[in-house]
Amino acid sequence: MMKDNYIDIHKLIKNPNVLKLFKAVETHGGVLRFVGGSVRDVIAGMDGFDLDLATDLSPDELVEACEESDIKTIPLGIKYGTVGVLIDNEVLEVTSLRKDVSTDGRHAEVEFTTDWETDAGRRDLTINAVYADENGNVFDYYNGIEDLENGIVRFIGNASQRVKEDYLRILRFFRFYSIFSKTPINKKALEACVENAEGLQELSMERIRDELLKILVTPKVAETITIMADNEILSYILPRPDVKNIQALRFLSEKLNTNLIEKNPIVRLFILFTPDETFANSIATRMKFSKKQKADFVDLAKISVSLEDFSDKNALMKMIYLYGKNFACDKLIIEQSLQQKILPDWVEILESIKNADVPVLPVRGQDIIALGIEGNLNIGKTLDELEKLWIDSNFTLSKQDLLNNVKSSKIA
Repeated sequence: MMKDNYIDIHKLIKNPNVLKLFKAVETHGGVLRFVGGSVRDVIAGMDGFDLDLATDLSPDELVEACEESDIKTIPLGIKYGTVGVLIDNEVLEVTSLRKDVSTDGRHAEVEFTTDWETDAGRRDLTINAVYADENGNVFDYYNGIEDLENGIVRFIGNASQRVKEDYLRILRFFRFYSIFSKTPINKKALEACVENAEGLQELSMERIRDELLKILVTPKVAETITIMADNEILSYILPRPDVKNIQALRFLSEKLNTNLIEKNPIVRLFILFTPDETFANSIATRMKFSKKQKADFVDLAKISVSLEDFSDKNALMKMIYLYGKNFACDKLIIEQSLQQKILPDWVEILESIKNADVPVLPVRGQDIIALGIEGNLNIGKTLDELEKLWIDSNFTLSKQDLLNNVKSSKIA
């Protein structure tokens, strides 16, 4: 159950002032431990995680302990036992040990407890129910460490019961399967997800969207999406993708996996369906994307480019000017993935897009007015025509060249 000095605590605690909180809780007669993802990820050799902590003090007792040690707190979710503790302008979430009284598949009604194993038992997966103290001692109540080392992702106790407590655990299971599994998918866990898949309909689309987007940036995304589709789980969220699109997503995750590329879930979702403009609008609306996310997603659908455009400096600069650097980068990744073809110099092309100096149209409205053209519509039309000429010249026409076109009545 307990492993002494199992982890290097310095990998977990980046800011030593966090230890003040441990001292404050201890002085008040309580125990404080790191829990869940941060402990799991340190054991797995990963980094870049958020710290979550648990304590056997009640929320009120924790606030009192912090006040006695001059540590500021923020009432993040007192009802659910979570207190925000401010350490050097960083908010740490500390949750009191809990046990479920009742659940409805979306939220749980809880009571506070002082029993660590009871708190661990209400968590979803064995690998997420591991705790660590400030000395690097690890507390494992459900063989989470062994499962993590062996690459087994499974629910704690009765898998179906765990899923019924919160149907989002279906998607969480697949996310962690894609990240940590080294073995075939756990049969009991998969059966529980399939049996309770209809429960996804009870969740808000925002919760589903956030979890699905996380799945899309996991290492074994193609395999995971295939399992979800084959078992009619994905169908509660989106249509079944074509095999060729899943293969394209696999190509991206395996062949274009570089630190130069941001793992953009919106791009990966696009690759998974390659929708036309109407379908893209439908997906973005259903997934409740933000206004910008929706615009970016739809632009990927309605604006066509070819892979050859990226080897043509003039065509590439036009793309950057008209649609922006982010669009050009995204399309480079998308087109290579869909064609399952890597351009020999694609990394250099990517860097050139990021570092490109975007041309600026050398004429302004006031220049058009100075030529005697009046009225907003006429001025705007003239500017549009000049911009087209300038783009067609590969941005080489000067301000005077453009104005001379107006003077010579080529543009009226």
